[in-house]
Amino acid sequence: MFLMEVKLHEFEKIYGDANKAAEARRQFLERVTGVKLENIGKTTIDLNTVVGKNIENVIGAVQIPVGVAGPLLIKGDYANGYFYIPLATTEGALVASVNRGAKIITESGGTRVKVLKDGMTRAPLFKLQSVIEAIKFVEWVYQHFDELKKVAESTTKHGKLKEVQPFIVGNYVWLRFVFSTGDAMGMNMVTIATDAIAKYISEKFPEAKLVALSGNMCVDKKANAVNFILGRGKTVIAEALIKRDVLEKFGVSPEDVHNVNVEKNLIGSALAHSYGFNAHFANIIAAIFIATGQDVAQVVESSMGITTTEPREEGLYISVFLPSLEVGTVGGGTGLPTQREALELLGVAGPGNPPGTNALKFAEIVASAVLAGELNLLLALTRNELASAHQRLGRAKGT
Repeated sequence: MFLMEVKLHEFEKIYGDANKAAEARRQFLERVTGVKLENIGKTTIDLNTVVGKNIENVIGAVQIPVGVAGPLLIKGDYANGYFYIPLATTEGALVASVNRGAKIITESGGTRVKVLKDGMTRAPLFKLQSVIEAIKFVEWVYQHFDELKKVAESTTKHGKLKEVQPFIVGNYVWLRFVFSTGDAMGMNMVTIATDAIAKYISEKFPEAKLVALSGNMCVDKKANAVNFILGRGKTVIAEALIKRDVLEKFGVSPEDVHNVNVEKNLIGSALAHSYGFNAHFANIIAAIFIATGQDVAQVVESSMGITTTEPREEGLYISVFLPSLEVGTVGGGTGLPTQREALELLGVAGPGNPPGTNALKFAEIVASAVLAGELNLLLALTRNELASAHQRLGRAKGT
């Protein structure tokens, strides 16, 4: 009767301890559903450290196998050396795929990688009386940018307002604010800062009525053209030149692999009107995100991108372009014990010195791992071994 009268979200208040509250919730659910939750209750996490920060109504944790691929030689502005990539996945053959790609890239001299842009966005939507008023409002925003910057940065230690990108449709105005966010992915940071801006605008320019703090031009957790073109988070390119003799060991030429990339990743994606002209960016990004405590829903826009190839006399040039890679090394799930260990494995746990350098290093590592995964899948398709690899590594025995 007690369990029926008390709401599940009140258990922490009653027990004074999140671990005990989670145990009580599991017992309640077991009684109500008849399902045993023994394994969900097994976790290394002290639930007191996550309730109110990472989760509510907690009952335990779900475990996902973690594998490692590498070593992968990376030559970036922040990531330099050999790295072992942690990948949390239940898809057989994925770790093996990235591992073989890493081996081929490393044998060919490594991957070169650059972060082209760095900025997290939030785009509130305002309504004016007319397009004339909308244009006046945008002009006012430009004229008072320094004031808005001061208001925004009063809410955060590491966030800096870099620019505003306005969009007008009829009498509606979207203001896409772009922030640097240090080593945090920064979504919460920029939301709070943008809320302060919106309140300041309401006070100083009351004709602009706030419709929504997020007007879907940010764009968060949705495949979209805006992030593809303007970028969000980190915009990164990783490239490598795979030696011709390395490919010939697998019985293929640079021309063979290039043809598969053009015909599958470019023409096939164009036919599908895909936001990803690539083989499987999402596979690698999702596995790294889960292993390192990133916001997994942001795999949607983080896995948009293009794979390019070019056969050359000396081998195969290959690159991956990720316009909207949203990663951080502080905040969110990065402080959970297993996720922090995965970040430590990469040498990027916590804040960088100077601030922001760990997140940039991490972005370079992720892009390089994506390149390894792309190279190997293109190679597997060229050799027509995709099905056999999954038959051998990704299928339960007897199915």
